[in-house]
Amino acid sequence: MTRWALLIEYDGSPFVGWQRQAVGLSVQDVLEAAARRLSGGAPVASVTAGRTDAGVHATGQVAHIDLPDGTRPLEPRTLRDALNFHMKPHPVVVLQAAAVAPDWSARFSADRRRYLYRILNRPARPALADKRVWHVKQALDAGAMQEAAQRLLGRHDFTSFRAAACQAKSPLRTLDRLDVVREGEILQIHAEARSFLHHQVRNMVGTLKLVGEGRWAAGRVRTALEARDRAAAGPTAPPDGLFLMEVGYPSNPFAPMPG
Repeated sequence: MTRWALLIEYDGSPFVGWQRQAVGLSVQDVLEAAARRLSGGAPVASVTAGRTDAGVHATGQVAHIDLPDGTRPLEPRTLRDALNFHMKPHPVVVLQAAAVAPDWSARFSADRRRYLYRILNRPARPALADKRVWHVKQALDAGAMQEAAQRLLGRHDFTSFRAAACQAKSPLRTLDRLDVVREGEILQIHAEARSFLHHQVRNMVGTLKLVGEGRWAAGRVRTALEARDRAAAGPTAPPDGLFLMEVGYPSNPFAPMPG
């Protein structure tokens, strides 16, 4: 058996999320069905770095699978192209594949995760960016949102920004980056940490929006954090604008692939 690391991109709009559910199609379903075509029909389980929710997108998701060795060594490019062929017509593609050590884990070997949240801030609804942004009509003050975002940096109990269904054993997380940058009509919110709680990014974005609208002062975000109560923070932002951009590892398994 060879363990393969996979760098994956997908549009989360048609899926119930990464993880397999009792009803609906998941990204995991699509990947594992394609991998089964390469394993002689034997089931292939996948492990992912981030179990994204329904409607959340990824440009840099990472997963790993174990495939039986054939009579000839499998080339990374061959595996990439074969998986992509069998995942058609679903909006999921493998960008890179790499053979890794048997004990390497897409989830537990990761030491960093970076997300991007995009808000379209204009009166007119999106056409080209539909389902890939949160459309907010009211003008937002990006400077105030940036000021408030800095109040959340560091190691804290993020219970106020944690989903009720979160299964993490501890609400303690270290937030390394939370920046709000305006580029024309788009507000980009960059978040980076070793790991995040369930809905943490979307709950932080929903809270920062209140600051951008002028409904909250920047200092109230810190007050909400210290309350350690989900009811003290703002609403959950919709999944449409959220992208898993990158998963970091102490040693990057992916090298540039030709072709």
